[in-house]
Amino acid sequence: MKKALMEKLKESVLAVIPITVLVLLLCCFFPINLWMIMAFIIGALMLIIGLSLFNLGADSSMMRLGEDIGQFVTKKKNIWLLLGVTAAIGLIITIAEPDLMVLAEQLKDTISPIGLIIMVAVGVGIFLALALLRIILQIKLNLILIVLYAIVFLIAIFVPKEFIAVAFDSGGVTTGPMTVPFILALGLGVAGARGSTASKDDSFGLVSFCSIGPVLMVLIIGLFIDKPSVNSNAIILFDNGQGFLKFFGQQFLSMVGEISLAILPIIICVVVFKCILLKDNKKAILKMFIGLLYTYIGLIIFLTGAHIGFMPIANILGETIGSKAIKWILIPLGMLMGFFVVMAEPAVNVLNKQVEELTSGSISKKTMLFSMAFGVAISIGLSMMRVVFDFSIWWILIPGYLIAIVLMFFVPKIFTAIAFDSGGVASGPMTATFLLPLASGACLSIYGGDAVKMLANGFGVVALVAMTPLIVVQIVGLVYAIKTKIMARNVILDVEPIIEFEIDYQEMEEKANE
Repeated sequence: MKKALMEKLKESVLAVIPITVLVLLLCCFFPINLWMIMAFIIGALMLIIGLSLFNLGADSSMMRLGEDIGQFVTKKKNIWLLLGVTAAIGLIITIAEPDLMVLAEQLKDTISPIGLIIMVAVGVGIFLALALLRIILQIKLNLILIVLYAIVFLIAIFVPKEFIAVAFDSGGVTTGPMTVPFILALGLGVAGARGSTASKDDSFGLVSFCSIGPVLMVLIIGLFIDKPSVNSNAIILFDNGQGFLKFFGQQFLSMVGEISLAILPIIICVVVFKCILLKDNKKAILKMFIGLLYTYIGLIIFLTGAHIGFMPIANILGETIGSKAIKWILIPLGMLMGFFVVMAEPAVNVLNKQVEELTSGSISKKTMLFSMAFGVAISIGLSMMRVVFDFSIWWILIPGYLIAIVLMFFVPKIFTAIAFDSGGVASGPMTATFLLPLASGACLSIYGGDAVKMLANGFGVVALVAMTPLIVVQIVGLVYAIKTKIMARNVILDVEPIIEFEIDYQEMEEKANE
C-alpha cells in the first residue's frame, strides 16, 4: 500500500505542479495580494495529497464495485433488473455529485437548485440504463449518438440562446469524480460478462450517454423559461489570516457534508451487493471499505483545496486581465491553463488507465493524456474568444459536433467510444473550480455584471471542454488506424523475401550434397 501511495503521489505532483507554476508566474505580472497567493499554494498542496488518495482509493473501491455490479446484473439475464438497477444507481450517485451542486447554486435565480439536480439526475439514470441496453442488444454506438445529438440540437433551437451554454455545461459537470470511475467500471463489468469479441469496444461509451442525458433535460427546462438569469457572485477576496481561516473552515465543512452525501450511495451498494448478494469474504469487503475511506478523504482534501485556492485566484486573474486593454491575452493564457489543468482532473487518470489496460498498451496513458490536454487547450482558447469578442456558442458547437460525427465513420469503433467518454471525463472539478471562475471573472469585468452576458458568455466553458476531446481523440484514432495498416503492409513485404531466401538456400544445399 505504501509503494502504491508513493506512486500515486508522484503522479499527482507531476499533474499539479505545472498549473501551479504557471499561475504563480502570472501573479508576478498582475497584482494579487499575498494572502490570496498563500491560499493558492496551500490549495495546490491539498490538490496533490487529495488527488493521490482519491486515485489510490478509486482503484480498489469504486472501480471494483462497479465492475462487480455490472457482471452481477448481466449474469442474471433479466433485462428489467439490469435497467432498474442501473437507472437507480445513476440517479442516486448523480444527486450527490459535487460539481452539479456548484452549477445548481449558480443558477438559483433561474431555477430551483433541488429541481435542477433532480431533473439532471433523472436524465443520467435513464441514459445510463439506455447505454447498458445498447451493449446488451448490440446496437451500434455511432448510430445511437447521431440520433441523440440530432434530438438535442433540434430541441435547442427553441430554447433561449443565453441558456444553451448552461445546458451543455450541465452534461460536463455531471460526469465528475464520483460518477466516472463507477460508470466506467460498470460498463467494463457488463461487457465482460457478455464475453463477446466486441467486449473491449463495449467497455466504453457509457459516460458519453450520461453526458447527453443532463443536456437534454436542462434544454427541456429551458423551453419553459422566458428570461434566464444567473447568480453572479462577487469576487472572493480576503487580505488577512482571519479572513482566510474563516473561508477555509466554511469550504471544508461544506465539502465534508457534500462528499458524505456523495459517498453514501456507494456504501449502500457495497453493503447490498458485496455483503448480501455476492457474499464476498470479509477481507475483500474490508479492502473495499478502506478504499472508499481513501476516496472520501481524498475528495474532501482535493475539493477543499480547489475551492480555497484555485477558484478565488482564477476569479481575480480573470477580472484583472479582463479590465486591461490587452484583454485578448486571455485567449493564449486560457489555452496554456487548459492544457495543464486537465492533467489534474481526478477522473482523467481513471479513464486513461482503463484505456491502457483494455488496449494492452496500444493506446498509452501518455498518448491519451496529451490528446485530451491538447483538446482542452483548444476549447479554453475558444471559450476565452467568446468572452472577449461576445459571439454565440452555436458558432463553435455546430461545426464541432459535425466534425466529431463525421470522424465516427473513419476511425475504429473503440476510439469513437473513448473519445465521447473523454469529453465528459475532461470536464471535471478542476474545470468547474478554476476555468469557469476565470471566464466568469473576465465577464464580470468586461460586461459589468450584466446577468444575460454572464450567462451567455461566462458559461459554456465546460461545454466546449466536453466537445473538443471528441475530435482530438478520434483524430488520434485515425492516425493509429493508418499507422496500423502501414505496419501490416510492411510486415507482409518483409516476410515474403525471407521465405524465398530460405527456400533458395535449401535447394542450394541439396544440390551441394548430390
